[in-house]
Amino acid sequence: MSIVLPRGATLIVASHNPGKVREIHALLGPHGIHAVSAGELNLPEPEETGDTFAANAQLKALAAAKAGGHAALADDSGLCVEALDGAPGIYSARWAGPTKDFRVAITRVQDELRHRKLSGSPAAFVCALCVALPTGEQQTFEGVVHGRIAFPPRGDRGFGYDPIFIADTMDETFAQIDPAHKHAISHRAKAFAKLLHSGIFAESL
Repeated sequence: MSIVLPRGATLIVASHNPGKVREIHALLGPHGIHAVSAGELNLPEPEETGDTFAANAQLKALAAAKAGGHAALADDSGLCVEALDGAPGIYSARWAGPTKDFRVAITRVQDELRHRKLSGSPAAFVCALCVALPTGEQQTFEGVVHGRIAFPPRGDRGFGYDPIFIADTMDETFAQIDPAHKHAISHRAKAFAKLLHSGIFAESL
């Protein structure tokens, strides 16, 4: 049975990442949904034990829905670098260390590529979005945007690995382009488009 959220419904954004919460709030804005982040509700962050983006999104959404008593939307996303055999992948946030300093993660990507005598590589951003209810029902949607890694990092408008990712057909990094443009073409936007198409939000039926 498909999940349907009426206008005015509360939806927990199951993330403590301010940049990610900001992007998801922007995507939810037109749909009459009252969004509140897990951070605002002081909900704990579950350990991400899944071996795929979808599995991690599902466990985060279910944990937030059950702890917060409302439907929850969780995102698990990351950067997959072809020359690094898909790393950092589901460990993208962990590469940023306990302080979630993505300058550390970006430096590690550069060091790993240098070790292979490379300065760049084809890459993809992957996003899995899961909507879950406190009763356990869930639906998951995935989006991918292909591009390449380029150094040095450029731009200050994005977050995470945005300063080193250039999408196919583009010349600027995700951290250089207007946020509204990124929201329209990103891996998160593609996953969100699939979510909308499913009819989860009542007015999109």
